[in-house]
Amino acid sequence: MSQKILVVEDDPTTADFIVKSLTGEGFVVDHAADGRDGLFHATDGSYDAIVLDRMLPGMDGMAVLAALRAAKVATPVLILSNLGAVDARVEGLTSGANDYLVKPFASSELLARLKLLIARPPGGTQVETALSCEDLEMNLLSRRVTRAGKRIDLQPREFRLLEYLLRHKERVVTRTMMLERVWEYHFDPGTNVVDVHVSRLRRKVDDGFARPLVHTIRGAGYMLGKAD
Repeated sequence: MSQKILVVEDDPTTADFIVKSLTGEGFVVDHAADGRDGLFHATDGSYDAIVLDRMLPGMDGMAVLAALRAAKVATPVLILSNLGAVDARVEGLTSGANDYLVKPFASSELLARLKLLIARPPGGTQVETALSCEDLEMNLLSRRVTRAGKRIDLQPREFRLLEYLLRHKERVVTRTMMLERVWEYHFDPGTNVVDVHVSRLRRKVDDGFARPLVHTIRGAGYMLGKAD
């Protein structure tokens, strides 16, 4: 069954861009052009995710989000906004949003973020103590990383980066996503810090092994695991 997305966006050009991007990836998409209509659709519980513009006529996105969470609607919500300041992002996330994407954005990043939201287990309460990808294993308690039984020594930032990639194995993660989740940057620092750290991590994880696990996805980002 196709996954169903609700897009709540009042700008016709942006809405058309999102709807076409999502339907082109096989999603079933409904569109609402104002906050009240968006809330009406969202409360029926039939959606796998909601793309919610922050500034909407009738009822703004933050009010829609608050109403959804008050009604115990747990559908993942990705907020779209022109407001990119840290305070604005923090407000959105602490108010119940699951992700926050600043306009303008690439369709590839929107798709990647939505797929990650939909893939998360309901409730998010399961505590993991170990992560793995093929013969690569990470123990989150002892902070021990091995590949085919061979110990891999990582610096703290490399460990966090690998943990993030393992949690999203076989899925594309963008540089922006890694900056936000691993470095906790909510702006572009104007450096190649992600590429440098991924390159170092790749050498530690892949050197000496016939099959590489860390892959560059041209024009999109990186992927750990199967990229054939």
